[in-house]
Amino acid sequence: MAIYTIKTKNSSEAFMTVVKEIEDGYVVRIVRDMDGYSDITTDFISRALFDSCVRTGYITKLNEPAQKMAANA
Repeated sequence: MAIYTIKTKNSSEAFMTVVKEIEDGYVVRIVRDMDGYSDITTDFISRALFDSCVRTGYITKLNEPAQKMAANA
């Protein structure tokens, strides 16, 4: 499973994990740190939207194991 960081407007952190790849896109789990508690949602994102988000830098893939551990915390 790939983990991505999501750009946010403020200083909060948000991470997206690709749970499953399907024909039309991806099932993703998004974890947002909201003032000390985690807001966790599972949703679908189309392949076109996902590719656009990567291209524009709205989401960035995490590569280092330490970053992945922080995203799963």
